[in-house]
Amino acid sequence: MEPLYQQTHKQVHEIQSHMGRLETADKQSVHLVENEIQASIDQIFSHLERLEILSSKEPPNKRQNAKLRVDQLKYDVQHLQTALRNFQHRRYTREQQERQREELLSRTFTPNGTQKKILDIANMLGLSNTVMRLIEKRAFQDKYFMIGGMLATCVLMFLVVQYLT
Repeated sequence: MEPLYQQTHKQVHEIQSHMGRLETADKQSVHLVENEIQASIDQIFSHLERLEILSSKEPPNKRQNAKLRVDQLKYDVQHLQTALRNFQHRRYTREQQERQREELLSRTFTPNGTQKKILDIANMLGLSNTVMRLIEKRAFQDKYFMIGGMLATCVLMFLVVQYLT
């Protein structure tokens, strides 16, 4: 049991060092490192099953200690498995965000998409093109009236302040 335990314990430490490599790996090799780590974790789980069997066959005075050591290894491996899954989830989310960002940057937008929709709705309602042009002309004129009114109000407020002070 002891050689298998030592070998498994050594593999756990190797996986921990590989997890550090995983953070610094480039995009092409990250999948290879992940697969390598997952294969090692799977191998360790099979070793742990064998170790559990062997620990139950230990003499009674050593059995409790052997089971405790195997349980500790099992906990460490489960922790590594969870860390690997978390890393994979973060990587997948990051890649998905990058794809969405690229999709948004490559999308072309039309400047008058809203105006065209309004015209389409008005046509469905039966308004003629002449009426639509009059509405657009009126909106254009109203914008200048609004700006003129704001300027006149500002000038009036300035004059009132000057007169009262």
